[in-house]
Amino acid sequence: MNHLPEPARVVQLPDGRHVYADQMPATFQAGPQVVHQHIHQAAPDRTVQRLALGSGVGAGTVAAGVYFGPLLVAALTAMAANIAFLAFLALVLGWGVHTVVKAVGGEAGTQAAKNMRKARRKRG
Repeated sequence: MNHLPEPARVVQLPDGRHVYADQMPATFQAGPQVVHQHIHQAAPDRTVQRLALGSGVGAGTVAAGVYFGPLLVAALTAMAANIAFLAFLALVLGWGVHTVVKAVGGEAGTQAAKNMRKARRKRG
């Protein structure tokens, strides 16, 4: 009836260090890891690939989708940014032209605008 604790065991690692057995680093267990995952649980960028492979499409098509999918998104984003910048530029230029014409027009511009309004009323 020994009530004393077990003595700590010391182990020598392959690199020559000595450690206690309960403090040894975890061992690597190589082996196949099987994960059962449904298509609707996959990440969005993988769903199309899994559908393509499940429908019998070749791996080349899937690889092309993996490559050209993000490329297409980047191209569309760049085009949208360019269009937004051009729209902003047109707005600023239109405001600038309006302000300059309004400031430079003076009395002659105001009288010409009134004459044009009168001419339209007579025609229509």
